[in-house]
Amino acid sequence: MKRRKGTWLGVALLLGLLVMGVLDWVFPLPPAPRYSPIVLAADGSVLHAYLNPTQKWRMKTELAEITPALQAALINKEDRYFRYHFGVNPVAIVQAAGRNIFGKGRTTGASTITMQVARLLEPKERTFGNKLKEMLRAVQLEAHYSKAEILQLYLNLVPYGGNIEGVKSAALLYFQQPPDYLSLAQTVTLAIIPNQPRALVLGKNNALIVAERNRWLRQFQAQHLFPDQDIEDALAEPLDVQRHAAPTLAPHLARRLVTQFAGQPIIRSTLQRGPQAKAEDLTKNYVRRLHELRITQAAVLVVNNRTRAVEAYVGSADFADAASAGQVDGVRAIRSPGSTLKPFLYALALDRGLVTPKLKLPDVPSNFSGFQPENFDKNFSGEVTVERALTYSLNIPAVRVLSEMGVPTFTDKLRDAGFRSVAKTAPRLGLSTVLGGCGATLEELTALYAALADKGQYRAVRLTSPPGPLSRGEGEPDDSTPRIAGSPSPRERGPGGEVTRLVSPAAAFLITDILAQRTRPDLPLGYQGSARLPKIAWKTGTSYGRRDAWSIGYNKEYTVGVWVGNFSGEGSPALTGTDIATPLLFDIFNALAYNSPNHWATPPASLDFRLVCAETGLVPGEHCPNQLIDYYLPGISSARHCEHQKEALVSADGAVSYCRACVPEAGFRRQLFLNPVPEVLAFREAQGLPATRLPAHNTACRLVRGTDETGAALAITSPLANAEYLLNRAEKQQMLLSCAAGSEVRQVFWYVNDRFLRAAAATERVFFRPPTGAVKISCADDHGRNVDIQLQVAEL
Repeated sequence: MKRRKGTWLGVALLLGLLVMGVLDWVFPLPPAPRYSPIVLAADGSVLHAYLNPTQKWRMKTELAEITPALQAALINKEDRYFRYHFGVNPVAIVQAAGRNIFGKGRTTGASTITMQVARLLEPKERTFGNKLKEMLRAVQLEAHYSKAEILQLYLNLVPYGGNIEGVKSAALLYFQQPPDYLSLAQTVTLAIIPNQPRALVLGKNNALIVAERNRWLRQFQAQHLFPDQDIEDALAEPLDVQRHAAPTLAPHLARRLVTQFAGQPIIRSTLQRGPQAKAEDLTKNYVRRLHELRITQAAVLVVNNRTRAVEAYVGSADFADAASAGQVDGVRAIRSPGSTLKPFLYALALDRGLVTPKLKLPDVPSNFSGFQPENFDKNFSGEVTVERALTYSLNIPAVRVLSEMGVPTFTDKLRDAGFRSVAKTAPRLGLSTVLGGCGATLEELTALYAALADKGQYRAVRLTSPPGPLSRGEGEPDDSTPRIAGSPSPRERGPGGEVTRLVSPAAAFLITDILAQRTRPDLPLGYQGSARLPKIAWKTGTSYGRRDAWSIGYNKEYTVGVWVGNFSGEGSPALTGTDIATPLLFDIFNALAYNSPNHWATPPASLDFRLVCAETGLVPGEHCPNQLIDYYLPGISSARHCEHQKEALVSADGAVSYCRACVPEAGFRRQLFLNPVPEVLAFREAQGLPATRLPAHNTACRLVRGTDETGAALAITSPLANAEYLLNRAEKQQMLLSCAAGSEVRQVFWYVNDRFLRAAAATERVFFRPPTGAVKISCADDHGRNVDIQLQVAEL
């Protein structure tokens, strides 16, 4: 019999569970509450909050924010047996029924916290039938959630008057603190308001709220719920609060993250509240002073070099400024980068052995297959060292280096560094890329400079922290932090995630050493010798038409990118990276790291020193008396010897030069002649600078001309090879013939379609009317060298 009873009980239990499961499936729980999206700083404080889809402030309270004091006050007040019942308290129901039937005591509904959650999830008219439904829902909730989760749901749904729901919303909007930062008096205040949200309105009925709060505090004291001293302090605490606006820091990043993580109630960013607030204030006040110059916007990005966490993100000077398109995110806007890519170009060239800091590059009028770049100031220096070319941001040397390296090599590396626009348009990009002839964002450029600060290692910047709880005071995300920017193929792991080696530590150090120099032309007015000059390496940039001003700098701890301009694309005569963007960069750095160390970059072991010729920066040759020390990369940097001076055999009067085949037995002497590259020689002669050429070769020499191995190559500089020219017949337009020849060349001979045109001096500009159709231009020098080009000519 006992065994049969046990069997029937088991079957009944199984049937009961089956029925409950079917009912749970037929009547599923209500959908989760729709929360107000909030974006947190790295320390867990709220940076920005949005209304939920129903236009309510309902910010999600996390379990860690529900303090023991809040739990104790709420459970003692609302549902003393909350931790013991199954959603419904039968004893409380019987007591409430007795009071309601016999009219003795206060009329109550015996609702538990779980039943109140059921009612808040599905608001209904208070009837006996709906009360039974609440009970059933309460049991269902207890089956699905833990007590802590039910309490959390309750605290996220309770009303506080108006459109404020949930204890976190009330704490932030009235006390400007999260729930776990509240005092005991403030905690009890928020625990008692939900019962009378229309009568107990913070900011309006503070005196009434204080009286009710103190009444409950004395009850808690009588129950010994809290220490007596804590109660006395709470009773004495005044209540002087009013409703505040929701936090609105970092509006551009907040919108970006809320869009990306749609439906997620809490998004943890990497921003630091202090630097973010300071960067916003500095940017807004700085741009306000630029309005009279017709400059209306700026953007700032601050990156922690060690973790690549973005610590400040300012998308515009004022998000609310609709007249200046303040809602545009300047951190992600694609703009012309100006000269900001030059440091990266020279770093790549260092790693390929193309340049060293003291190597001299031609800075003369140049034509690169039709592309004729100019320097910002329209001037030319003749020859400049690499470090001066970078410090002075000269365009022509940079284009020359890019031409030698190859545009695809450069753009491939930029793609590895996350430059999305460059990756899309790479097949169409040319030599102008290094001068700003491509698209880039402030985020991409700042991440690139952070790689230079981190010994050439690139990692995508981080905008979000891990999804788990983050205690306040923690600012460092771990390696699992998701990335926002596109990440290249990984090669190793670092503190901030995947690492790609863009340039060597040696190249990164040399570029940093150049960019950290303080004697330079791009110091803003008033900063020469100023104590306000931060200890950083930085580079400026100005786009064509003065539409964008850039200044990007870094020290050991931070990389800061600044863009200033107009979102409309309108230029301004005053808009330059030096005078407009750099002062804001300095302000940001002085606010972040005023006392940063002087010597924060140290040369790696892969670098070494060597003597080079002071005239060319090459390894000293036979005739290099002036030498200096330069860095180089052993086994990588070019070992080409200098030939800036060439020894020649000349007659005693210096009128004739000889080769070894025709030198007489006597009556000659040895003389050194400058031997610059043809373009530099032509420039010096055009400028009226000393440019001694070799005397004419001995006319009696029987050696076949063209065997002189010491001469420079002959090149036609105008017209352009393989170009198409359209001339106006009515205007009788002519074509210019010019060439670049070595210092030993005195005379050249021009031919058109293999027919002799005329002889001319090596630097003479010759004009002629070409025939139409395919044209062959030939040039020969007085040493037997010759060169040909082909072009097409048409007439209108």
